[in-house]
Amino acid sequence: MFERFATGFHLARQSWDVLKTDKHLLVFPLLSGICCLFVLASFAVPLLLSGVLEQVTQAGVDVAESGDSGEVAPPSNPIYWAGLFAFYFSNYFVIVFFNSALIACAVKRFYGERPTISEGLSASMARLPQIAGWAFVSATVGIALRLIESRSERVGQFVVGLLGMGWSAVTFFVVPVLVIERLGPIDAVKRSTQILKSSWGEALAGNSSIGFFSFLAMLPCIGLVVAGAVAAGNQMIVIGITLVAIGSAGLLIVSLVSSALSAIIQAAVYMYGASGQAPAAFDSSTLRAAFRRA
Repeated sequence: MFERFATGFHLARQSWDVLKTDKHLLVFPLLSGICCLFVLASFAVPLLLSGVLEQVTQAGVDVAESGDSGEVAPPSNPIYWAGLFAFYFSNYFVIVFFNSALIACAVKRFYGERPTISEGLSASMARLPQIAGWAFVSATVGIALRLIESRSERVGQFVVGLLGMGWSAVTFFVVPVLVIERLGPIDAVKRSTQILKSSWGEALAGNSSIGFFSFLAMLPCIGLVVAGAVAAGNQMIVIGITLVAIGSAGLLIVSLVSSALSAIIQAAVYMYGASGQAPAAFDSSTLRAAFRRA
């Protein structure tokens, strides 16, 4: 267990070295976040104006007030489900599009090139059919999980949690496969599963290492936000706003760095698994350990 965590830690550190060389890769998760906010607004406003969102919310309130045992009838309004599917599809499309651009740039860096933002975006544009296909599959799975959860609040959440973790694991390498091999969504899932079995989860351990250190980095930022809120509540408005702004900026930076590092690890472990060659900036012994069976 300790060896596996150590391998994940080294993968995370080496991906950090790549990101330090090409800091502009942070632009992709930033653009992804901005576009996701636009997607959210474009769906939330029409639903709010149509009254569908209010109906769903009121249904949940009625169930809670009635003391229901946990069996919840899913919303029957077709507009709700159609809108939810469209939202999932749009959100996944945006996320995968910019992740694909980031991974395409990371692969160029592995080959010793100096990738640009425009090259990353062009790579994603060239893979729009694959990206759209994967967004469709992801949205379909998301709706299916949502239906399971809505049938029974307690049992549904447990089942969805297990299925969600399994789905996230087997699809971990899907985006690198889409970018490099240009496979369709179903074949990409099969290929991702094959690589995951070979790597025995060390790539996931690398992401866990990133998540752990990101959590530690977020703690002081959260402290600043809380301190700012307290200061503002005590009439120290300027100090409060300043602390909240600094803390929020810190949280944003940590989130962007974490997303970029995760994509770089995906690309590096995928490339080693597919070709047997260690990408530049990654130690071959670390990647070899990631594919060694315990």
